[in-house]
Amino acid sequence: MLNETFRLENDTVIRNVNAGRYSGETRLHRRTERLDSENLSHVWWSSFLRGERILPFGGGRITVVDLFSGSGGLSLGVSEALLSVGMTPDFLLGADMDAAALTVYERNFKPKNVLHGNIGALVDCYVYGRGEDGELAYPPELLNPQLAELVDKVDILVAGPPCQGHSNLNNHTRRDDPRNRLYVSTAAIGIALNAKAILIENVPEVVRDAKDVVATAKKILTASGYKISDTVLNAANLGAGQSRRRHFLIATLNDHLHIDEVFERLKKPPLDLKATIGDLEFEEEDDGMLALPTLSEENQTRIDYLFDNDLYDLPNQVRPDCHKNGHTYRSVYGRLSWDKPSPTITTGFATPGRGRYIHPTQRRVLMPREAARIQGFPDWFDFLGEGYGPARQLLHKWIGDAVPSPLGYSAALAALTGI
Repeated sequence: MLNETFRLENDTVIRNVNAGRYSGETRLHRRTERLDSENLSHVWWSSFLRGERILPFGGGRITVVDLFSGSGGLSLGVSEALLSVGMTPDFLLGADMDAAALTVYERNFKPKNVLHGNIGALVDCYVYGRGEDGELAYPPELLNPQLAELVDKVDILVAGPPCQGHSNLNNHTRRDDPRNRLYVSTAAIGIALNAKAILIENVPEVVRDAKDVVATAKKILTASGYKISDTVLNAANLGAGQSRRRHFLIATLNDHLHIDEVFERLKKPPLDLKATIGDLEFEEEDDGMLALPTLSEENQTRIDYLFDNDLYDLPNQVRPDCHKNGHTYRSVYGRLSWDKPSPTITTGFATPGRGRYIHPTQRRVLMPREAARIQGFPDWFDFLGEGYGPARQLLHKWIGDAVPSPLGYSAALAALTGI
């Protein structure tokens, strides 16, 4: 069983969610007057992004472990799902190779423990064969004492193993990158923990991996007693302000509602860019989240050309030579539209030559705060901490690499139906 409804009482949007045996009601103050109250899901998410916080209901706790956590985009969506059904998320552990990202994760989720290092080295496992022929040679063994202490204590294990090896932007080791095997290691860790639910996300192309990592993970999970469903979800079809596709695999020890069915029940039109970042249009540059890069003279000229000619796509003759004559990236040097969701945000959102990242009405690229909102991070999410904050390159990586929270929210609700 899964459903989600919204209603409006005065200036408060009320959301009711049922997911399996869990149900809850959460409330947000309406933070925008622009949105039509007939689409209350948009009012909800827009208010959430503008800084309205959802408080724990106090109906119980769900324990979470996040591997390859990054700054916490997936955990944010999972937290939102748990709060929506009246449960408080209890983050037991976050792990990542990026020590600085773990600091951001700690600041926002306050896990009991963090692990910095090679996550593949956390488990001893060996798989004979691959795909449908994959078979664990012996039960996986956890090698880290902190992780080993969590056996039988984890309700949801979430993970986003490195996806660069599967990306279409990786032309060197595409589909056959050693990092891809971390997908199977993640499944093995979940089995060793005896986690009640396992949620793994990656790029859609992961299903075409040369080592067949998804099919292998599904086989060893099924052999270990888990029920499996997987699919590709598009954030734009779930009410997010961005078109971004990710593959999700859900494994639970009990039967769960297939993630495709969850998608159908949560399906809603996308949030347009105006509803996502429109109130930031005239913000001052008062901190690192509102800072803008200094563009080259050539790139500023290209941006000016778009505005001077009221265009959203840069004509061929104004593009640099590498993007002329039949290029396949039409959105490069493109201008965003207020009445549409954003295209996929990447780590290059501050560079006009890496995507459609030029502001709809201002002659500039996106600010980190704007990109973060498009990714589903609310304004209260603390990327900067004390002092001067992280280097710009790190900040852009944490934002661009994150899983949009509406995707994590939807996938986590699917997992909850099996807990």
